[in-house]
Amino acid sequence: MRLWVIAFIVFLLNLPFGYWRENVKKFSLQWFLAVHVPVPFVIALRIFGGLGFQFVTYPVLVGAFFLGQFSGGALYKNRKKLERFPLTSCLVWDLVRSGRNLNQK
Repeated sequence: MRLWVIAFIVFLLNLPFGYWRENVKKFSLQWFLAVHVPVPFVIALRIFGGLGFQFVTYPVLVGAFFLGQFSGGALYKNRKKLERFPLTSCLVWDLVRSGRNLNQK
């Protein structure tokens, strides 16, 4: 796989974790898990994607990791501002619930 494809997957993988991280107390166990649980998946993507651990891949993948975390947190903040219904810490569940609410109206 190419570097940019893997970087995009890393970004997408971190969106729900950034969403979760934004809804918990900073430096708590859940916050720590939201930041660190995706790391083994990123390492697996590097290995199975054939990137290895060349230095040039680090800035791109670390950037994608933190951009995904930041974007997930921003998505949570924006959805919270709308306040149409209470949010959970799970992006997928909140999207399913909002889809159900739209279909019922």
